Amino acid sequence: MKKTSQFKALLKSPQLEFIMEAHNGLSARIAEEAGFQGIWASGLAISASLGVRDSNEASWTQVLDVAEFMSDATTVPIMLDGDTGYGNFNNVRRLIRKLEQRGIAAVCIEDKLFPKNNSLLEGIPQPLEETEVFVGKIKAAKDSQQDPDFCLIARVEAFIAGWGIEEALRRATAYCDAGADAILMHSKKSTPEEIFNFMKAWQGTCPVVIVPTKYYQTPTVQFREAGISMVIWANHLLRSGIAAMQKTAAELFQKQSLVTVENTISSVQEVFRLLDNEELQQAERKYLPPHHR
Repeated sequence: MKKTSQFKALLKSPQLEFIMEAHNGLSARIAEEAGFQGIWASGLAISASLGVRDSNEASWTQVLDVAEFMSDATTVPIMLDGDTGYGNFNNVRRLIRKLEQRGIAAVCIEDKLFPKNNSLLEGIPQPLEETEVFVGKIKAAKDSQQDPDFCLIARVEAFIAGWGIEEALRRATAYCDAGADAILMHSKKSTPEEIFNFMKAWQGTCPVVIVPTKYYQTPTVQFREAGISMVIWANHLLRSGIAAMQKTAAELFQKQSLVTVENTISSVQEVFRLLDNEELQQAERKYLPPHHR
């Protein structure tokens, strides 16, 4: 089954599905090996891995290059965090074409202004795009795709911007009617109250995706009971990697010896295994004459 069809099946699944954040080819392969059937190419995580802020400081082509490495490294579908679509409807049209060329199965775009700020920043204005303008982006995206199974997820930032449920419902309904394959309803509160209130009032036909980074203490069973379709673990490989690297770097700087860290980190052989060096060795035996191996 092609990756776009795999992702659409996840999105339409009658059971709650989970996808995992990744930010490069290696982390994407680790996520797949752990069992995840879909991957979230996080804008925050990709930006952070490049050493820049999640404020469109990395260009959209740089982000696509990373996403392509992730797609090449995995067999499961990838949904790109496409921020605002990197511009107006015309930028979105080109984005969709380039994502399809790179084997990306889906994209999520949010209804904020370009350049955007990360939604979890405190005390930072989060101005929203006019609904009609964002609807145009959705229509342009859907008209541009060549694969009918490619999915566009419309991310509603009404709660992030400080608006209430009426605005969230109005925007979600307009985006679903415009052709979005799903709605991502975002909230940065420490409880899921906004999300659950939205789900109780939601009458649309689009599946609903959530990102429970801030309300992480919510039991997963409550997401199922609320009728949510997909959960994104949005930045946790990045954050766990940062914590591990900080610990290792500090210990090596202080002790000036590898002895105490060697048994706490992955072996070099594990790196080779994850990168499938065995396949290259087999190919060399097949394609190279003995004296060139």
